[in-house]
Amino acid sequence: MNSSGRLVLGVVIIVAVLAGVYAFMQSPQTANGPTAAPPQPAQPITIGFIGPLTGDAAAIGQNAKAAVELAVEEVNKAGGVAGRTLSVIYEDGQCTGKVASNAANKLINADNVPVILGGLCSGETASFAGAAEQAKRVVLSYCSSAPSITQAGDYIFRDYPSDLFQGAFGAKYVYEKLGKKKVAIVYVKSDWGSGIRQVFADEFKKLGGTIVAEEGYEQVARDLRTQLTKVKAAKPDLVYFLGYTEGSIVGVKQAAELKLGVPLFGADGWDDPKIWSGAGAAGEGAMYTVVSAPLNDAFRVALKAKVGSDEVGLCSPQAYDGLKILAQVMGKVGTDATAIKDELYKTEYAGGVSAAKVAFDKNGDPIEANYAVKAVKDGKAMEAK
Repeated sequence: MNSSGRLVLGVVIIVAVLAGVYAFMQSPQTANGPTAAPPQPAQPITIGFIGPLTGDAAAIGQNAKAAVELAVEEVNKAGGVAGRTLSVIYEDGQCTGKVASNAANKLINADNVPVILGGLCSGETASFAGAAEQAKRVVLSYCSSAPSITQAGDYIFRDYPSDLFQGAFGAKYVYEKLGKKKVAIVYVKSDWGSGIRQVFADEFKKLGGTIVAEEGYEQVARDLRTQLTKVKAAKPDLVYFLGYTEGSIVGVKQAAELKLGVPLFGADGWDDPKIWSGAGAAGEGAMYTVVSAPLNDAFRVALKAKVGSDEVGLCSPQAYDGLKILAQVMGKVGTDATAIKDELYKTEYAGGVSAAKVAFDKNGDPIEANYAVKAVKDGKAMEAK
């Protein structure tokens, strides 16, 4: 080897030695030599949420969102799901089918979530249940009660009971407890309103009562005088009024203006304090049915810290428990949607704030339901005695 070759070889050796020293210096060291790099933390588990965060029923949706956030914080503080943190992508469904469908398509196709917690309004859930079923993504609604949701698909669940229970309970209460035999129905034309109207009417007639008028209105309607005038002419003993927040405020006020002179009785859509503060004196004495939930003080205190008030919104207990149920299931079977679906059918969740026990029947519906009646006094709804 000539001198030039020896020079090149020497340079190569020096570079190799320096590279080795650099690599050694960069690697973690112990007394016995270099150690392996620390493992990277597991990726978070991400699921979707859909509910009305703006528009009609926004107060209910925002309260439910806060309940989910609270549940997520508790799950992650306790170690997450099988060591992985849990995160939620919150989408606004606005209590309308088109908006909720677009939100679900984003969660399924862009965000690739295995589970959607939602929607809140029955029309929201109905709008994307088919797409979720086709894509094999689990849907767990925390508030949709329309009877039609029962047949929405194998991947579609809810921890809020069907209005098959609520409509029948309301009819029996009106006929037997209140002693009203002639009823007029005013209802919002939505999956929820139309579904519970039919159940109530069928059960009320079976009991021996008479439906003297049925008047529907569009969800966006803000003038119900025409419907209420026809109802007044039918001379009912009571008006069964099914509505969401904004339409109900208008309808309750206009019923007073038209001097209907008969009691107003509603369903769980009326469990929004905004209705009774907005309706004012016109709402005095109104009554409605609502799911009875065994809330505990710890949940009330924690939710108050998040929302700044004592109000536990309609379906917030179910939203909170829904997140906890999903965390429990994913902790057992992972994030494959089909495995989650299969495990949900076997699940019994006890100790929650929405029911003593949550378990699902073959259609993904809760196997039992309990209701209470609230009455409005001085602008606030309290459980009737």
